[in-house]
Amino acid sequence: MEATILLDHGMTFVGTADSGFAITMGTEREVGGDDDGARPLELMLMSLGGCTAMDVISILRKKRQEVSRFEVQVKAERADQHPKVFTKIVVHYVLAGVNISAEAVERAIELSATRYCPANAMLTVAVPIEHTYEIVG
Repeated sequence: MEATILLDHGMTFVGTADSGFAITMGTEREVGGDDDGARPLELMLMSLGGCTAMDVISILRKKRQEVSRFEVQVKAERADQHPKVFTKIVVHYVLAGVNISAEAVERAIELSATRYCPANAMLTVAVPIEHTYEIVG
């Protein structure tokens, strides 16, 4: 797996990986950017959320859970001083559907967190990650 990050202009970069898809990264105007792209650390959170989302929905589908709405919310706390690393991450799953089993959801989240999601495995070495969920009507 490889990625290339190319300076576009100012403090705006375009990242492209093996898949060929491009992502624009930028920063705030206060630090010289144009506020025209996702922040690199935001992409880390999206990566974690996307990784576990794919695992959990796949597992729930195999368990024949009828999920009609699925959302993963990822929130991070950061250190006050540079390099302002993440100090805590909470991954919150919101599900809706017909007769969704809390036990099936808990097991799917556990499998993603402990076995399948490489983003979770890498980040959990450096920062505590909490997983919560809610089944809504």
